[in-house]
Amino acid sequence: MELKVYWQIIKKRGWIILLAALITGAAAYGFSGLQKKVYRARILVSVRPARADFGLTSSTKDLLRNFQTNLLTHTMADKVIRRAQLDMNSYEILSEIEVNPEPDRFVMEIVAKDADAQTALDIVKNMAQIFVDEQEAWNQKQDKRDRIDAWIVDDPMDAPLWRPKPKMNGVAGAILGALIGALILFALEWAESAYIRTSDDMERVAGVRVLGAIPSHKTRSRKS
Repeated sequence: MELKVYWQIIKKRGWIILLAALITGAAAYGFSGLQKKVYRARILVSVRPARADFGLTSSTKDLLRNFQTNLLTHTMADKVIRRAQLDMNSYEILSEIEVNPEPDRFVMEIVAKDADAQTALDIVKNMAQIFVDEQEAWNQKQDKRDRIDAWIVDDPMDAPLWRPKPKMNGVAGAILGALIGALILFALEWAESAYIRTSDDMERVAGVRVLGAIPSHKTRSRKS
């Protein structure tokens, strides 16, 4: 199909695409506004061996998984609740946090998602500090050359909105609607292609040149 034909189709029924995009975009935007707001706080804890020894470095990387396991326990959750004085239980805390070890950077990422921005901040700050304090206590029992130091890289200043994101969802909904509208448009054109309305349609279907056509009743009436 030539580009000129596509352009004619769009001029004729392009409103279908626009309408579909408008409906789905508005629906996505409106639905996002009804969703519960969730805020996301994030903190990084650096974990580094006391000396640049290959064996100690490798052990530190392996220990990051163990640290992750220890942080995602009810014991740690209860410590966070007591320290931050949160009106929550350990199950709620564990459902809101995630710990992502990054061995290549010797870093652990602690993330909390909560309906209250301040609560999310309190969770990550206190969990990170408890971990650092406990690691420091463990280091006191070790030889200085075998210690693994831990400290908070940077205190999070805020907990930005994680979801919903009405504008982003609205744009995504509009794009999806435009695609659906385009499919509907070309489906209609395909369905109508089976009908012969013009001499061009006849030539296309029959494969022969049309030399003449019988005028319609309306055409004869106007001439008379």
